[in-house]
Amino acid sequence: MSKLKIAIQKSGRLNQDSLQLLKDCGISIDNGKDQLKVTAPNFPLEILYLRNADIPQYLEDGVVDVAIIGENLLIEKQKNIEIIQRLGFSKCRVSLAIPKEIEYDSITYFEGKKIATSYPNTLLDYLNKNEVNAEIHAISGSVEIAPNIGLADGICDIVSSGSTLFKNGLKEIQVMLRSEAVLAKSPNLEMEQKQILDKLLFRMKAVLRAKNTKYVLMNLPNNKIEEVSQILPVLKSPTILPLAKEGWSSLHTVIDEAKFWDVIDELKTAGAEGILIVPIDKMVL
Repeated sequence: MSKLKIAIQKSGRLNQDSLQLLKDCGISIDNGKDQLKVTAPNFPLEILYLRNADIPQYLEDGVVDVAIIGENLLIEKQKNIEIIQRLGFSKCRVSLAIPKEIEYDSITYFEGKKIATSYPNTLLDYLNKNEVNAEIHAISGSVEIAPNIGLADGICDIVSSGSTLFKNGLKEIQVMLRSEAVLAKSPNLEMEQKQILDKLLFRMKAVLRAKNTKYVLMNLPNNKIEEVSQILPVLKSPTILPLAKEGWSSLHTVIDEAKFWDVIDELKTAGAEGILIVPIDKMVL
């Protein structure tokens, strides 16, 4: 039986988030210690644990069919890889940083200066677009120390919270790009793998939709139903059920989490009572 080969990061936060997403999709993963390849017992999926930097090449060569990987790495490696789903976790940015005591006014600060980075291609593209000539030192790991040892005037690196920069006496001064985990696919998929991928993607979308929404139940007078319904950003029309109390109904709907608190305030003002918010596990459209 054909299987879909998916690559995920061997270790780290992206590894944990990727495994959790697969488990939320109902895929059982029982990997023993130090196993680099695992087959799911309940879904035609083979999971390969690989070095993050190697994954784009494996995708392009068709060694793996799909991968969960940081978008920033795909941009840096400049491979012929298609992103098919943004996953919303492991968010970060690729930024320029300099010693915190240095004054900075614009990107022209880097003209003629040295920049240390693990993302030389991304940095070079950015400098070229801004018509800045700088000397790029491509290094792997411990980029933050470069200004302190005189190797560079600034750095280009991944930033999440900014705490690592702060600890090394640096400040973030320019965001070059924003990134998150994505599901990417090889350009060489066979038809059977495409069919399995469609099933996996269907599950992933159901999980991701659920993470971004809330199920809301509320009680309200019947004469307020139309007004409240106009407030709600629902998938279709809300569900309305009569209550034992005469003249009252229970209204059920789904609200986007980004609009959650604004909508709740409007509902209370419009006369809704007993508002109950329930997390959604999966949402299938």
